[in-house]
Amino acid sequence: MDKHTNSVKAHLVAHMRDFGLLFALIAIMAIFQIATGGILLRPVNLTNLLLQNSYIIIMALGMLLVIVAGHIDLSVGSVMGFVGALAAVMIVSNDVPVPIAIAVCLVAGGIIGAAQGYFVAFWRIPPFIVTLAGMLVFRGLTLWLLEGQSIGPFPKEFQVLSTGFVPDIFPAAWGAGLAEMVGARKFNVLSLALGIVAAIGVVVMGVKKRSRDAEYGIDSEPNSLFWVRNVIVSGALVFLMFKLSTFRGVPNVLVTMAILIAIYAFITERTVIGRRIYALGGNEKAAKLSGIKTERLTFIAFVNMGVMAALAGLIFAARLNSATPKAGFALELDVIAAVFIGGASMSGGSGKIIGAVVGAFIMGVMNNGMSILGIGIDYQQVIKGLVLLAAVFFDVYNKQKQG
Repeated sequence: MDKHTNSVKAHLVAHMRDFGLLFALIAIMAIFQIATGGILLRPVNLTNLLLQNSYIIIMALGMLLVIVAGHIDLSVGSVMGFVGALAAVMIVSNDVPVPIAIAVCLVAGGIIGAAQGYFVAFWRIPPFIVTLAGMLVFRGLTLWLLEGQSIGPFPKEFQVLSTGFVPDIFPAAWGAGLAEMVGARKFNVLSLALGIVAAIGVVVMGVKKRSRDAEYGIDSEPNSLFWVRNVIVSGALVFLMFKLSTFRGVPNVLVTMAILIAIYAFITERTVIGRRIYALGGNEKAAKLSGIKTERLTFIAFVNMGVMAALAGLIFAARLNSATPKAGFALELDVIAAVFIGGASMSGGSGKIIGAVVGAFIMGVMNNGMSILGIGIDYQQVIKGLVLLAAVFFDVYNKQKQG
């Protein structure tokens, strides 16, 4: 028993950041759920929480790769606003078909990322300077494109990017029966089914990973800790999807986010390019000496960031149903904060996709909860700044302790 307890303690200490993030999110949600009188976890508010933070999470996926590679991108908010403006000018002002406009906007985001990545990777100009210049340039281009005015509304087929919901494929009688059982006005059976499938998938993948680690003689987390963590995560997934089921079901943007999170988690954890990006951020000189094309990897990281910022810009514009000159203003700070709170190191070389997502949700829950409580924007900024400082301090403290 003592040996098992020591094993659990040792694993918790070694993975303090990962478990700390999970418990921090749970604690913050519990505090705001109590403080708001139960409003935080109402289905309509959970839906709004997902929609409000979708573009932050999407950009955080790209930002994580940039930061892991040892760089930073300050232009993402301005690029997001510029792409939304570009979409509005094409779709609303010039009647360009929605699919063509979306494709052009994503390509434009990639070109912007490529331009910035070129100067950072091949000319060795500090990314802070390059992306600060980009922030100013694309903020100005947004004002020029929109001529200082908002443009909208967008057609329904564009709005569906953010405001649409996945239709229920199950018989209406099933939904009516479940709605009556749980005391809801309606019930989306597909949402609950997806939640159950996702929860089972999380457990199955975890079990497979443990088996694979055992085959290669890799020490994995203690059995009891593994099951506690998976029960919490799976339970949270089912709970979230159950809540969404009693409102309008799964938002389209949640499906987009889930697919992107799965893709980026796979790239960072299972592919050669993912491992090389971590090596680049950990020690660029050593990575270069080992044959890794560090300039190309940096370039790719910035191209990817540009595409993610463009996608976020499209979703943001679809949610607002218009493009505004101030769209994306200062959002780069929330994105960067989410990645650092999620466990990424300032010096590069470490950080996880799931951590960035959890960090974004921590920021989102705090924003949402404080807004519900009527806390002023001044105090909100102070609190978010202190949370970011605490996260970075924790990272530095852990490194010094391990060193």
